[in-house]
Amino acid sequence: MTNDAAAQPLHHRTDGAESAPPLILGPSLGTSLAVWDPQVPALARGHRVVRWDLPGHGDSPPVPGVTTVTDLGRLVLGLADSLGIDRFAYAGISLGGAVGAWLALHHPERIESLAIVCSSARFGDPAGWQDRAALVRAKGTGPVAETAATRWFTSAFQSAPAAEALLEDLRAADPEAYAACCDALAAYDLRADLPRITAPTLVIAGREDPATPVAHARELADGIPGASLTEVARASHLAGVERPAPVLAALLGHLTAAAPERPADDGSRHSAGMTVRRAVLGDEHVDRSIARTTAFTSVFQDFITRYAWGEIWTRPGLSRQTRSAITLTALIAHGHHEELAMHVRAALRNGLTPEDIQEVMLQSAIYCGVPAANAAFAIANRILEEEVQ
Repeated sequence: MTNDAAAQPLHHRTDGAESAPPLILGPSLGTSLAVWDPQVPALARGHRVVRWDLPGHGDSPPVPGVTTVTDLGRLVLGLADSLGIDRFAYAGISLGGAVGAWLALHHPERIESLAIVCSSARFGDPAGWQDRAALVRAKGTGPVAETAATRWFTSAFQSAPAAEALLEDLRAADPEAYAACCDALAAYDLRADLPRITAPTLVIAGREDPATPVAHARELADGIPGASLTEVARASHLAGVERPAPVLAALLGHLTAAAPERPADDGSRHSAGMTVRRAVLGDEHVDRSIARTTAFTSVFQDFITRYAWGEIWTRPGLSRQTRSAITLTALIAHGHHEELAMHVRAALRNGLTPEDIQEVMLQSAIYCGVPAANAAFAIANRILEEEVQ
């Protein structure tokens, strides 16, 4: 990559307070920064979120000479420098995840934490990417867009408006810039270097992803010291678009655990707690609770936000899925049925599947009693019929 190319800025968008900890989000090949739309509102409550477009994608102009993941990584560093950002958390999807892994490997002093979403240490046979690059150079991105939906989404989601919008981004991408990204993926192989990544790392996989299957995610998680892995059920390659809630929950849990300092005062604990509370229970539920708050109940709302959500749910020791399983068991044991219904919904948002919830309740039947589990199954069945299509 030439110095002139490196000097060209990537198009980007910033959300959240400028004083908040920075979080840079990288896109997948063929998409624009809109691929992160479902997660940004919640992420921006606690972070200065910077999203960028690949060269020739979205509103970024083509950047001649950018043909490797190294080139893309240097462009991201240039973007961070232009914004006055030194050290930052990073999350990236597919090609964007590869950029994040390269940054963590070659510039560990810049990376606070890393999340790799539906990505790989090696994206299959290079010949396939070389063939795709040749096709796009000859015929544009149209032929690739015709089949992208089957790679990006499960069959149930392929006709959704969000899916159609991202396919339009692919059709609008500059063919030569897209082909250059294919060249970058063909040459990328970080498998031998994974043990050298030291940043706290989360790997997220869609269980139905044909482009970067779960086996690729497990290779990343096994190779990067201390990395954790979250598998999202009923999700394909763009898991954050198809199943935004469990992906968001995993990201928030990881960012909280990887933060350099835990909240040190009541105000910080309340802010952190409200972020987690919204991620787990959903904005609609939390907004209703806030709207019903009175002068009499306000002290309890403040207490539960600081203590339960800002102290316990933000601790790094357990995943959100594990915390949901423990919470369901406790609520079953004590017969707190209204709270149980709320936390069945929360468990789904945290990434538990109906099958996982079923197993928790079967376990509870042994240790909490059959009558308690019988009532819990009835409540959960009602919630699952409402929530799971």
